[in-house]
Amino acid sequence: MIRIAVVDDKANNRKVITDKLSRNIFFAVAFQAVNGEDFLTQMRCLPEEDLPHIVLMDLEMPEVDGVSAIGTASSLYPNVKFVVLTIFDDDDKIFRAIRAGACGYLLKEESGEVINDMLMNLWESGAGPISPSIAYKILQMVQQPVTARPEKETGNIFQLSEREKEILQLLSQGLDYKEIGSKIFISPNTVKKHTINIYQKLHVNSKAQALRIAYTKGLI
Repeated sequence: MIRIAVVDDKANNRKVITDKLSRNIFFAVAFQAVNGEDFLTQMRCLPEEDLPHIVLMDLEMPEVDGVSAIGTASSLYPNVKFVVLTIFDDDDKIFRAIRAGACGYLLKEESGEVINDMLMNLWESGAGPISPSIAYKILQMVQQPVTARPEKETGNIFQLSEREKEILQLLSQGLDYKEIGSKIFISPNTVKKHTINIYQKLHVNSKAQALRIAYTKGLI
């Protein structure tokens, strides 16, 4: 059985998606979540053997949006496949989702048959599902000269400040708050506050998790 999680802030959307998935006897909905924060909380509570194989993630959600949730979860759960399922097809959202760790990008307007077929193909061959209109946009973006792409498209998906990136780099070197404070001329308490902000932005609660994301996402 292929376990699939559905993350969308609108109850009606979750019902439509789960109804489409129910047409495939090989799919089972592992759980539903109302936003990225709810999703990450539920993932932390699951034993590894019960984690979803595929996550269908909406982008625009309150609390923690889809891009940020994928950015965190794709580092913490590298064996889980993340597929964006949304109504948005603008260039910026496509780039941000892919950079965060999404392996596919489907539009909600796709029929249940198309969504089921693409997810089965992902399971069987590892090929990321892409709606045709999204594939065309990606091709256009790839063909653009690198210098023509907006800077925000290659920006930091977690919105860390330069100071926070600096402290993350120093944490990766094994320094404690006092040592970091001495190195960059701020108090240990200020270092601690910056570290708490880093954890919040990465949606983690430990140094080990923060550094794992930092390494896999190229933050340090």
